[in-house]
Amino acid sequence: MAVPKRRNSKTRAAKRRTHYKISLSSVVKCKHCGAFKRPHRVCPSCGEY
Repeated sequence: MAVPKRRNSKTRAAKRRTHYKISLSSVVKCKHCGAFKRPHRVCPSCGEY
């Protein structure tokens, strides 16, 4: 098994992790009350699907 010869620096590790970001979840308006909710889920304000 391959073993790293030297420890990676913080900068090098951060450069590798630049693509690990979280994408924003989409939101839609509830057709019943107009509040924002996540798609295909129950509305938190009125309880309508």
